[in-house]
Amino acid sequence: MEPYYAVAIVTLLCSLMVFAMALTVARTHKATGILAPAMTGDPRLERAVRAHSNTLEWIPVFLPSMWLFAIYWSANWAALFGALWLIGRIAYFVGYLSDPPRRYPGFFIQAAATFILLLGALGRIIYLMTA
Repeated sequence: MEPYYAVAIVTLLCSLMVFAMALTVARTHKATGILAPAMTGDPRLERAVRAHSNTLEWIPVFLPSMWLFAIYWSANWAALFGALWLIGRIAYFVGYLSDPPRRYPGFFIQAAATFILLLGALGRIIYLMTA
């Protein structure tokens, strides 16, 4: 069995990133004086909430794709694309907080990494199933 240490580390780093984003949202709530459960009223808060929520929306696509790519192709390549996804998501989050149009480079980086993992895993599984 191929060791999946690198993929596991990327998975845990993903969890840490989501936690850090949640802390940023909490700090933004406090800084704006808009306490939970309210999520609107200040553009800074709305951007932080949206950037965090969008990351949560991508995780159910990214994580299974990365793990299946690791299982059916290569754990090292899966971890590399997973690290690229993390970099893209962080760039997306930071860009969105500063100025919404600045989120696009990070979005395209993470979307490309996700689709490589997703389509690579799907293609390999179909290939092995029909071979």
